Amino acid sequence: MAEFEATRGMPAESMVVFGVASDVEIMDRWLPRGLSVHGSGPGTIEADGSLVPGAGRHEGLFRASEEQLRVEWGGRDHPGYAGWLQVSDSAGGLSEVTVHLSLLDETEPGSRAGEVRALLERSLDRLADEVRRRVSG
Repeated sequence: MAEFEATRGMPAESMVVFGVASDVEIMDRWLPRGLSVHGSGPGTIEADGSLVPGAGRHEGLFRASEEQLRVEWGGRDHPGYAGWLQVSDSAGGLSEVTVHLSLLDETEPGSRAGEVRALLERSLDRLADEVRRRVSG
């Protein structure tokens, strides 16, 4: 099993950040290149791309709780994959996002650790850019 976590400050209040982070229609703007998600009904998404194991689209579970400012997901086809994103308030009208990934099927946790951490960091940078566009435009 391998677990990864990254935190990044965001240039807007928590509700704005949560709105961007939980919007399935624009997630491809900030998710890692090689991962694409599409809404497929209440509580589910489909994912595909080079970062998704196997061929074709895979169904996953998806939940966004505005009350908790939290997004959770997991693989239905790949139950060893799960994660969450939590938005919290910071001082001065800013906020912070923490993303946590669990790769339960990862047999050699260190083998891809650097790659996964880099993908998380780039995704949080891109999320901050997307939030910045939302508040400035």
